[in-house]
Amino acid sequence: MDDNPGTQNQVQVLVIDDDELVRETLEMLLLDAGYGVTLASDGRRGLAELEKKTPDFVVTDIYMPEKEGIETIVDIRRTYPGIKIIAMSGGADVGSMPVLQLAEMVGADRVLKKPFMPSEIVAAIEELNKS
Repeated sequence: MDDNPGTQNQVQVLVIDDDELVRETLEMLLLDAGYGVTLASDGRRGLAELEKKTPDFVVTDIYMPEKEGIETIVDIRRTYPGIKIIAMSGGADVGSMPVLQLAEMVGADRVLKKPFMPSEIVAAIEELNKS
């Protein structure tokens, strides 16, 4: 149990991205917005973090080593259907399909194309948190 009473009802976000700067930037942004944040550098590590503590939200990149984002989204949906997922990518298409469209098809609740404004990620979490 967390000894800090302010974090017990705090919305928790797991950020999965292989880019350390992106992870750290999102961590600062989300902490400033009042969210609890856990970080993982790829989908495999992200799923391991989910086993330790189930967050309210997962924000995941698509293109990562070890376990990429589409596969991670599929695994999260299968095991943790209640978690809200935001997929982000600055990458290209998968075949003829835009990768973010594929992310929505496999279970992402929202998608953001990198680069995005800091306010966009906070707004997406706030909107999904109300639904």
